Parts: sequence; structure tokens; C-alpha cells
Amino acid sequence: QLQLVESGGGLVQPGGSLRLSCRASRVPFDYYAIGWFRQAPGKEREWVSCISSSGIRTNYGDSVKGRFTVSRDNEKNTVYLQMNSLKPEDTAIYYCAARIVGSSILCYDVESDYEYWGQGTQVTVSS
Repeated sequence: QLQLVESGGGLVQPGGSLRLSCRASRVPFDYYAIGWFRQAPGKEREWVSCISSSGIRTNYGDSVKGRFTVSRDNEKNTVYLQMNSLKPEDTAIYYCAARIVGSSILCYDVESDYEYWGQGTQVTVSS
């Protein structure tokens, strides 16, 4: 059973930055595509970004494109989400999710495509 643990959330002022981490318990980690999702109070979970198993492909939701960057270090079993120019509307619980894909270059933007989920980390953007 793959376990995912997010970290790096917190309180930040508008315009600030945070880097989230998603660390996985299992090797080989490079068989898994990773997605980031977020859920704000009273709203449905929203896809944020994804990265393929090797890191060669990344995709972003329109609301974060140009501000967020996803990356991974497979030797450390960790995926990162660098969030810059944060806005109050970015406030949410952020989750990472994993799907075993082998060497596929695909990544996914639908919740049901993912098999494993972390517990989430809170990000609050407020002055």
C-alpha cells in the first residue's frame, strides 16, 4: 500500500510563496504519476496540477498556470508544488494523489484516475 504524506502548508500573505511536498512510502516511486488537488471550504475538490512518472510531462489547471510549478525527485520519493504569487482564492486543503503508470508519460486531471491519496495540508492566503 502506497502512503503519501503532504507537508509545507501554512499561512502566507497574498503575493507570497509556499512549497508543498508530497513524500511517498514506496519504491520504485518512478512508476507513479502524481496529481495535486485542492478543496476550499464549501467547494468541490479541484485539480491543480500533475506530473508524469519520470517528470517529463506536467500539466496545470487554468487558475494556477504561470504561478505554480510541479516537479519531482524520484531518488527522494518526493514531488513538489512550488506556489508563487499566491492569492486568497488559493486558500484550500491541498492533496497529492498517485496512480501507478509504469513508464507512461501521461498524467491525469480527474480524481477517479488516482488510486492513492494523502491526508492533505492546509494552505491559507490572507493578510
